[in-house]
Amino acid sequence: QVQLVESGGGLVQPGGSLRLSCVASGSIGSILVMGWYRQAPGNQRKLVATITITGSRNYLDSVKGRFTISRDNAKNTVILQMNSLKPEDTAVYYCKVTSPTRGYWGQGTQVTVSS
Repeated sequence: QVQLVESGGGLVQPGGSLRLSCVASGSIGSILVMGWYRQAPGNQRKLVATITITGSRNYLDSVKGRFTISRDNAKNTVILQMNSLKPEDTAVYYCKVTSPTRGYWGQGTQVTVSS
């Protein structure tokens, strides 16, 4: 059974930083892509950032230059460093990992940016 454990969400003031972490465990096999998605109330879930097994990165336009995604393949861990946070970054953030056969989602962690 595959488990994704997320951590690092919380409340932060505008301009602040947060670091999200997601660790995948279980019989997942090779993880091709690791990523973060977010969903704000009333909105669809959308891609924030992804990183492939070879290190290729992709970002949502509105977070480019502020967020950085990284991964540790040996530890099946993906990190999202979020700087210069804005109120519009407020959402539930979900980790997703993709193997050759399917994708797996984490339970989500709340990020709130407010003064």
